[in-house]
Amino acid sequence: MAAPPPDPQFVLRGTSAAVHALHFSCGGQEPDVPVLFSGSENGLINVWNLKTHRVDKALDGHGRKSVCWVETMDGKDRLLSQGRDQKICLWDLAEGRASVTDSVFTENVGFCRCSLLKVAQGRWLMAMAAKALDEVQVLELPSKTSVCTLKPEAGAKLGMPMCLKLWQINCGSQPLLLAGYEDGSVVLWNLSVGKVLSQLFCHQEPVMSLDFDSEKAKGISGSSERVLSIWSLNEQQNLQVHTTHRLVNAGISDITIRPDKKILATAGWDHRIRVFGWKKMKPLAVLDYHTATVHCVSFSDHKNPSERLLAAGSKDHRISIWSIYTQT
Repeated sequence: MAAPPPDPQFVLRGTSAAVHALHFSCGGQEPDVPVLFSGSENGLINVWNLKTHRVDKALDGHGRKSVCWVETMDGKDRLLSQGRDQKICLWDLAEGRASVTDSVFTENVGFCRCSLLKVAQGRWLMAMAAKALDEVQVLELPSKTSVCTLKPEAGAKLGMPMCLKLWQINCGSQPLLLAGYEDGSVVLWNLSVGKVLSQLFCHQEPVMSLDFDSEKAKGISGSSERVLSIWSLNEQQNLQVHTTHRLVNAGISDITIRPDKKILATAGWDHRIRVFGWKKMKPLAVLDYHTATVHCVSFSDHKNPSERLLAAGSKDHRISIWSIYTQT
């Protein structure tokens, strides 16, 4: 008989709202305490201390509008957050501060989370859904200079971008963008010329989430359907369907591949977190704790594999923290 799935290592309560975004910051040397950032439907960003399991700081910069994305820039003192107030805030959290030092108006009304990519020391690219419903804008940070606006060709009928992933093969190579759209397709964009390199129809419904492994040139996407689509990128930079994996229950809100590329986790509308081996999509665990939709999943970036954690945020106001498959 298979072993029963584990219980969470611990549960973080006290967000008093549905949790839509999670991001770990565990780098640095001791006594650097690992933290978890969470963004909630009530507009608050909580900074959780993973030693005490309590909130160190609550950040309020989105006018009580839902926070859908949080990400750090070089350590835990510079935080980006995206809210349904159509604003992206840059926070300075150093030395106990909790101030918004800069912001960008997206003018976009959708749910599409931004994507951030470090391209050089002190230089990032950020992709976000633009004012025109089918467009994606890419900015350079911290200068906020526009790099490009990605517009589908006339008659393409992709609909709105639903999820974004900036990536590059290695540090000096050309940054590229993968975008999942409302029509169910995944599109690879070349940022330097603002053109589509490849388009693949992956789902019958809008693509809710995707992640990409640039080392294996392989990605995965989910939608409201009962299927995960696994696709790959060949040397001609054409997207191809690799395989599909059928799910017991429909609806995926979020997908994330662990930084070591060994396993991945999905956030389900059926209240469950599913863990798979990334190499062959072997189902490893169904984590059943939440009482409502799981909106987001995030792996910690602990340097020591045995300390690695998986966090899941749910509509039930709770964040579950799991320690699973932590051996190398």
